Amino acid sequence: MQYITLNNGLKMPQLGFGVWQVPNDEAAPAVSKALEVGYRSIDTAKLYENEAGVGEALAKTDVAREDLFITTKVWNSDHGYENTLKAYDASLERLGLDYVDLYLIHWPAPKFDQYVDTYKALEKLYKDGRVKAIGVCNFDIAHLQRLLDECEVVPAINQVECHPYLQQQELQTFCKQHDIKLEAWSPLMSGGEVLNNEVVHEIAKKHDKTVAQVILRWHLQADHIVIPKSVTPSRIEENFNVFDFELDADDMKQIKALDRNQRKGPAPSEMNER
Repeated sequence: MQYITLNNGLKMPQLGFGVWQVPNDEAAPAVSKALEVGYRSIDTAKLYENEAGVGEALAKTDVAREDLFITTKVWNSDHGYENTLKAYDASLERLGLDYVDLYLIHWPAPKFDQYVDTYKALEKLYKDGRVKAIGVCNFDIAHLQRLLDECEVVPAINQVECHPYLQQQELQTFCKQHDIKLEAWSPLMSGGEVLNNEVVHEIAKKHDKTVAQVILRWHLQADHIVIPKSVTPSRIEENFNVFDFELDADDMKQIKALDRNQRKGPAPSEMNER
């Protein structure tokens, strides 16, 4: 495992296991398999409705709590200072934990204009020592800049859609300038058309690896934190086996040239569901 050091000194596994769209009853066996394979970072959210299933796997594992890195997120319907504090307590209860390592705002939901107050609640949890690090998901530069202007704690993470067809170059530059790490959700474009790309297929053949492994390796070498998801045991293992090869400069250049600003999910400014 490789680790990334966040802006507050906390070390986070660079490769984690995501459970978006994993039903609650499938979350426990999937997370148990991931832990068995070697994953130590698990990424869930209130919205996924599988925190209890994740907690079930965590309760059974022999891995020490201090060796785990657990992330969850506050949903749009819980925005606002007091609501966020309550939502955090509820997430802890479902997970069966005393704390999470990373707590994130899931979307800015700008239509409701409560993400600053929501972030201030995260700051309170952080200052009280109830969470090890705080950050955001799906924040554009304007959303991040507002937090930097109006809040005290620089977000440790901005988790956004990122894959070879949506490389978020401008956002990455801004995040690097402010020591905010970029974490990629949908790193394989949710099984989308990037997996059929000829360039990536040729690179995979060259390294005797799968296309998914090449894309995940690209993320790691591009300094992204990455959280692939699968409930298939063989895929969970495959996605973890990306530390025994390296892409060369030409491979990285070819993948960088694939960027087409193509989203699979919604744009942050347009996602206002509650």
